[in-house]
Amino acid sequence: QLQLVESGGGLVQPGGSLRLSCAASGFTLDYYAIGWFRQAPGKERERVSCASSTDSTDGSTYYADSVKGRFTISRDNAKNMVYLQMNSLIPEDTAVYYCAADRGHPGITVQAMCVLNEFASWGQGTQVTVSS
Repeated sequence: QLQLVESGGGLVQPGGSLRLSCAASGFTLDYYAIGWFRQAPGKERERVSCASSTDSTDGSTYYADSVKGRFTISRDNAKNMVYLQMNSLIPEDTAVYYCAADRGHPGITVQAMCVLNEFASWGQGTQVTVSS
C-alpha cells in the first residue's frame, strides 16, 4: 500500500529555515513525480513545488512564484525520501504542508500536474508556523 508520511514541521521565526521530509513506502519512488503543496487556514490548498520522476523525459522541476529562490525540492531514491528545504521563511508561509506522489500522465508535464493538483497519493500533512 502506497503511503507518504511527512515530518519536520514546527515553529520558526521569520527569516529562519526548516527542512520537511516525506517518507514514502509501498512503491519505488524513482518512477513517481513528487510534489509539495500547502494549505493555510481559510484558504484553498496551493502548489509549492513539484518534480518529475527520475525516469521521466520531462526532467523538470516547478516552483510557485511565491517560493522561487527560497525553497528547494529534492529526493533520495535510495532512501525513498522526498525533501523540501525552506529558507528565508516569512509569515505567509504558515500552513499545513503536504507531500504528494503520482506515477504521472503521458503527455502531461510535471508543471501541469502541479498546477492542476494531478497527484493521486497524499500524506497527512505537517504544520509549519512562521512567527516571532
